[in-house]
Amino acid sequence: MATPIGDKIRSLRKRKGYTLDKLAEMAESSKSYIWELENKDPPRPSADKIAKIAIALDVTPDYLITDSVLVEDATDTAFFRKYRSMDPGTKDKIRRMLDLIGDDE
Repeated sequence: MATPIGDKIRSLRKRKGYTLDKLAEMAESSKSYIWELENKDPPRPSADKIAKIAIALDVTPDYLITDSVLVEDATDTAFFRKYRSMDPGTKDKIRRMLDLIGDDE
């Protein structure tokens, strides 16, 4: 029997076009472990495992483990987490791209 966390992982994985193997590789896990999370009710996964899966799926761990976070909010939060760690030159390029995109509106 799948769990809410399993349903979220499966849905995000499929939306991104990832196979079980691909997600497992990205999350430094095994294919069987990801399959178990998606399809069974295994013991609670560790925070480290959830964090790695969330990063691979571009969401926050909170989104995977709670019902109160929307996927859009989790995706935005994950994006800003990546953005904050970028070098200043890359940040400047992104800001300029956003300015160009904003001009179309």
